[in-house]
Amino acid sequence: MTAVKMVEMLGESQSNWNDAVQQALREASKHVSNITGVEVLNLTVGVEDGKISEYKANVKIAYTD
Repeated sequence: MTAVKMVEMLGESQSNWNDAVQQALREASKHVSNITGVEVLNLTVGVEDGKISEYKANVKIAYTD
């Protein structure tokens, strides 16, 4: 039986949510190997002067030992 572990990350991007998820995945891959999946928990944006300034993605990243 294989155990799956999860780590929660926040990805941020100036351009879009897809890139924010990718940034979280990129950062996680620096610290853990064998990543098997990503669950997107929440998508939000930062706002400045009435305009979107940053896209944010809260994700759970699954990996095995």
